[in-house]
Amino acid sequence: MNYLRRRLSDSSFIANLPDGYMTDLQRPDPPPQPPPKPAPVGAAPAASAAASASAASERRPQPAQPTQPTQPAQSAGVGFFSSITNVVKQTAASAGLVEQTAVGASKKFKILLVIDEAQQDWVKLFRGKKIQGEHDIKVEQAEFSEISLVSHANGTCNVHVQAFRNATKVVRSFMPDFVLIRQHAFSMVENEDFRNLIIGLQYAGIPSVNSLESVYNLCDKPWAFARLISAYKKLGPEAFPLIEQTFYPNYKDMVTMPTFPVVVKIGHAHCGMGKVKVANHSGFQDIASAVALTHAYTTTEPFVESKYDIRIQKIGSNYKAYMRTSISGSWKTNTGSAMLEQVAMTDRYKLWVDTCSEIFGGLDICAVKAIHGKDGKDYVTEVVGSSMPLIGEYQAEDKQHICDLVVARMNQAVARQAARSSQRPTTVQPSQVGKHAERFCYKVFLVLNPGVAVKPRESQLQRQDPSAEPNQSVSAQQLTSFRGGQQPRAMGHDLPDDQPSKARHQTPKAPSQQNSKPQVHKSQSLTNAFSFGSSSFFRSSSEDQAKAETIRSLRKSFASLFSD
Repeated sequence: MNYLRRRLSDSSFIANLPDGYMTDLQRPDPPPQPPPKPAPVGAAPAASAAASASAASERRPQPAQPTQPTQPAQSAGVGFFSSITNVVKQTAASAGLVEQTAVGASKKFKILLVIDEAQQDWVKLFRGKKIQGEHDIKVEQAEFSEISLVSHANGTCNVHVQAFRNATKVVRSFMPDFVLIRQHAFSMVENEDFRNLIIGLQYAGIPSVNSLESVYNLCDKPWAFARLISAYKKLGPEAFPLIEQTFYPNYKDMVTMPTFPVVVKIGHAHCGMGKVKVANHSGFQDIASAVALTHAYTTTEPFVESKYDIRIQKIGSNYKAYMRTSISGSWKTNTGSAMLEQVAMTDRYKLWVDTCSEIFGGLDICAVKAIHGKDGKDYVTEVVGSSMPLIGEYQAEDKQHICDLVVARMNQAVARQAARSSQRPTTVQPSQVGKHAERFCYKVFLVLNPGVAVKPRESQLQRQDPSAEPNQSVSAQQLTSFRGGQQPRAMGHDLPDDQPSKARHQTPKAPSQQNSKPQVHKSQSLTNAFSFGSSSFFRSSSEDQAKAETIRSLRKSFASLFSD
């Protein structure tokens, strides 16, 4: 055992061992149980009476107590072999040779992350809903500003939430299975840029409503307006009346004067922020100087005297249209006092929202904003994604439509995940074993068998050279010849990269020839090889076996990997 400790003491190998590996080898045997203390001599008569009463009770039949089995002498060897088996399994899993079972695969609920304000209670809406008829939905709700996350390429995303609920700090950590985004991910207002969180969710491949790609693309209004321009060119001005717009990348380009009056939109903002009405050239120059301080892009649109605003929303297959008329007299109808009224859904309105819902791979939840001018014309101005605010007296109904849509999308995501899992192979065929695992098996064999001959399989020799002797073997001393006189390396040191692969294609030569490489048969399957060693070890072990027998059995198990 001391020899094995010296051989396996390399730092690079110990770093890959599980916790407690070396302590299992160094743990001393448990001390024997102390014998019961004898009764004191010359006890009082009362003590004698108590002793006689206890003796009488002992003569009564007592239920048999289970005896603890004695630990065998080679328990340390069993722990040693189990540790090596675990290391091999971990190495094979990291090399992609076997499939790793997901930790949360057996959980009976799916975690839905809802990104929305705390005033909106989504937990109540999803209560009682099930995915695939068996998984409950656990809702975790938070705002963008309360979320931090870490994403991994294997598809896991660890989300941490720190929020204040009723003046109490709440800290939670979880891994979401689905995301519903009901907040704007980006605004040029201070501390409202959460695009990095969208990137993190996309990095882990978390499905969402709307899609994370569309959420990220809608973080810049001119970028989304460019898609509306494509729809305008496809459908024409009569079917899709898009408002005219001019884009300025920075303030230096704001030298071309538009037609006045004009509405200047600075950067990307919401709720009427960053919008200025300019009536003449001097006002436009003043705005350009203010844009220079923001380092933002700018767009301009001709000012339209609106009679009312139009908003057409789509949630799944549900459509609604609203008309909003300003009461306060402000040219921004989305600010101040306004009267909201639901209007009939016309084919024209439906065409607008259906066209906009096809951009960026599809928008399950979207809204189209338009202006109906006093000249009797309509002007489409903007498209909003799943972060659109719910308005009108049917907000509860709209929330239920969103809930049903999310459940349907979660069912589809779980079905796709199950289909991918069924197509993924669960076992490793012999042809799938990579060079990394074979080299690992070879190094383990050399460490545990420094003086044992390495014999190639007869099938390999006959396929390469029918005239070769089937029982030809190469000793450990001859292994040093092709290494330039070096001794076999301890585990953790890399072998030459070409040794395991080239050994298959070279014809075996006489052992006396200089620089001849031995034909070493590598394991056909890493998992099967160590499973065979484990079964052989437990068949040959018994409770009275010594540690030396354990090591010999372990060597025989590894030797079987390289011989017929």
